[in-house]
Amino acid sequence: MKTKLMGLGILAVVILAAVAYVFISSSQTVTEISGYVGGEKIGFLEDEEVTRILEDDYRLSIDYAKAGSIDMITADTANRNFLFPSNQTALELYRQINGEPVKSEIIFNTPIVLYTRSAVAQALTEAGMVSLEDGVYFADMVRLAEEIEAGTAWADLGLPQLYGSITVGTTDPTKSNSGNMFAGLLANTLCGGVADESNLDEILPRLIQIFQKLGYMESASSDLFDQFLKTGMGAKPLIAGYENQLLEFAAENPETWSQIKEDIVMLYPTPTVWSSHVYIALDEEGAAGIDALLDEEIQRIAWEKHGFRTGVYDTPTDAEHFGVSGIAGELTQVVPMPDADTMDQIIKALS
Repeated sequence: MKTKLMGLGILAVVILAAVAYVFISSSQTVTEISGYVGGEKIGFLEDEEVTRILEDDYRLSIDYAKAGSIDMITADTANRNFLFPSNQTALELYRQINGEPVKSEIIFNTPIVLYTRSAVAQALTEAGMVSLEDGVYFADMVRLAEEIEAGTAWADLGLPQLYGSITVGTTDPTKSNSGNMFAGLLANTLCGGVADESNLDEILPRLIQIFQKLGYMESASSDLFDQFLKTGMGAKPLIAGYENQLLEFAAENPETWSQIKEDIVMLYPTPTVWSSHVYIALDEEGAAGIDALLDEEIQRIAWEKHGFRTGVYDTPTDAEHFGVSGIAGELTQVVPMPDADTMDQIIKALS
């Protein structure tokens, strides 16, 4: 009898151990979610601190494919759990095509800025298109658009070493968010307000003419910024991008940044537009990524290492650690993007 009870006791212990093992194993399982993301967020998603927090605290890992914010809306989303474009226009277009997503949330923001070299910034300042206020450079969009439309040559600004006329290099606005948003900003500038159905017929031919001057355009913001840094002033004198791109580069490459920082200038368009990086969950598994990415520690990393303005760091007062001069604090001259229907017509016209 004693032997039988002992055997039952051992069996019970084995069963309890097996149940505990299954429970512990299941609780430690990391779920992989997959989606499309804009190239400017890849450094953030590959950050070792971010991936560790996602795995340890949320049991998540994020797999991604790089895609432009507009492209991903019409891409094949089979086996994808989320989309992570860089503006709310993409969300509105998604709703028009697919209906309401399972869940969506703005994870962080960054303003659209212009990047150039010190010699170009000086020439633009002397020509009255750029002003320097409290160490921050601001580009007058109305004046800049006038000179672009007029075909003013770089040589006319005292830069004979630069070929051709003044342009702002962008990504392809039909595929990528930064180009798309700069097209919306230009459309607003040309109509003197916010572009919509009432003024689109008048400004579209002008907008098309401006973008036709650009020739080949990159399809990803990260590629354009990389080319800007590598190819020098002659190839890309002035481009549109995101504020966070320079801040992230300086934080991740301090030695390289120390060598080039005197030559790279960030200009804030007046007015500018905010790029709101919105996470679109396509299913319940994808929805888990929203709470994870809004984690307080992850939001801190998004600002301190990658330059994204978050709910806590939307008006940065601790930007010194980047070693980048001319970072604007609060941005007051901001204009809303044209609505989704208007942007859809602009995209089609520029295709």
